Amino acid sequence: CGTGGFLLAAHDYIARNYQLDVEQKRRLKDGTLFGVELVDAVARLCCMNLLLHGIAGDGAESVPIKVRDSLAEHGGVFYDVVLTNPPFGRKSSVTIVNGEGKAEKESLVVHRDDFWATTSNKQLNFLQHVYTLLKEDGRAAVVVPDNVLFEGGAGETIRRKLLQAADVHTLLRLPTGVFYAQGVKANVLFFDRRPAAEKPWTDKLWIYDLRTNKHFTLKKHPLTRADLDDFVTCFNPDNRHERTESERFKSFPYDELVTRDKANLDIFWLRDESLEDAANLPEPGVIAAEIVEDLQAALEQFTAIEEDLGG
Repeated sequence: CGTGGFLLAAHDYIARNYQLDVEQKRRLKDGTLFGVELVDAVARLCCMNLLLHGIAGDGAESVPIKVRDSLAEHGGVFYDVVLTNPPFGRKSSVTIVNGEGKAEKESLVVHRDDFWATTSNKQLNFLQHVYTLLKEDGRAAVVVPDNVLFEGGAGETIRRKLLQAADVHTLLRLPTGVFYAQGVKANVLFFDRRPAAEKPWTDKLWIYDLRTNKHFTLKKHPLTRADLDDFVTCFNPDNRHERTESERFKSFPYDELVTRDKANLDIFWLRDESLEDAANLPEPGVIAAEIVEDLQAALEQFTAIEEDLGG
């Protein structure tokens, strides 16, 4: 959960948009929001952040943050809503030094019986983990990098399973420049868990393209709430069945999605003006970062193949 930004935003939204009685306010303060963080120091910052904003009851035991590896096991608790921005990374193993001073490789592959596929890709594992955390009809919004949308192997398996088992209804394609890592391309994937069924739960995937011909930076031209107003209108949270297409908002039926190569969800339809106008090309650093990202994705896949072959 990092330092608690998503938790605070959820708390403020509920407090601002709903008329709560005394008991509901107490439950919002202590018993509504929960988080898990791997790094102890970051978890302490998150707890401090929540306490300073009046979240959590009296006593350290009431702070709703657990320090553990989210991916190691389920945890046994199911949730109505899960919001998360999992850490981005591509390493399939880490090097540790054992008690004898020798360096050893420790695999980052996650083996869980409740996962659809076994992989070392952290983002794919978090996507599977989020699905397992949801109650029936629970809702999720997960920030994912582009490779989660197109990567083959385990990525394809997970996308097909998710489209079948959940209502994967919306994908928001974020512009570059909204995260600290220059050139990182990310999206927000929205889905609802549904009960087991023979027919797929996903009917249409609606994609909003906030990336093509949009340029933001963290300092000079940051993304603001107003930049998301059109997406919120198109999303139509009160009645998703009454959505209408627009220049940036298109729907793609389930049958089309699963017949695409590798169930690839990396879909664009707008013409990128920067590719036609050399004067408007992204900064060299952004282009270099995108090339590095693509090469790292390819290297990860080859490394995983090598490890599977016992190399």
